[in-house]
Amino acid sequence: MFVRIVKMSFDASKIETFLNNFNNNKTNIRNFDGCRLLELYQDKNDPSLFFTYSYWESEKHLEHYRNSDLFKNVWAKTKVLFNKKPEAWSVDKVWCEV
Repeated sequence: MFVRIVKMSFDASKIETFLNNFNNNKTNIRNFDGCRLLELYQDKNDPSLFFTYSYWESEKHLEHYRNSDLFKNVWAKTKVLFNKKPEAWSVDKVWCEV
């Protein structure tokens, strides 16, 4: 399993549109084959800055999602709202204490 982190920045006027799109699709993304967790964070000091964390069973599962109609639809509506280029990382969890 690995974690996909995506950093996104929006103009203040576009945040509500982004959140509506996210909320309309979060359950379908979370239930996509191979997705174990989906979380959305908003920066405390810069409310225009958001991060998604998604946990995937494998890179193959993430690639299957990224080639799906669901992703293409969500991303098409999201990418037009950015005010900066998004950044993304695929990372392996090394340690976690619960």
